[in-house]
Amino acid sequence: MKHLDITVKGKVQGVFYRKSTKAVADQLGVRGFVRNEANGDVFIAAEADDTTLDMFLDWCNEGPEDAGVTSVDTHEGELKNYRNFEVVKK
Repeated sequence: MKHLDITVKGKVQGVFYRKSTKAVADQLGVRGFVRNEANGDVFIAAEADDTTLDMFLDWCNEGPEDAGVTSVDTHEGELKNYRNFEVVKK
């Protein structure tokens, strides 16, 4: 298991990015959360095995149909042992 902090930049708010991220995370078995940031980015905390995280990151680079992802930054962090994947609404 590995923990990644993921920042997605581009046209990623108002395009169902968070809802779609949750659906993909649930399908793949990724645990953590997704939230919108005040600066227009989307932040994701994700935990899974390397193979699953690779598939998840591939999706993050595309996003839902109306998204326009310009970059995806990742940083490995300490495992938090999330129980599921949630959409955090501010």
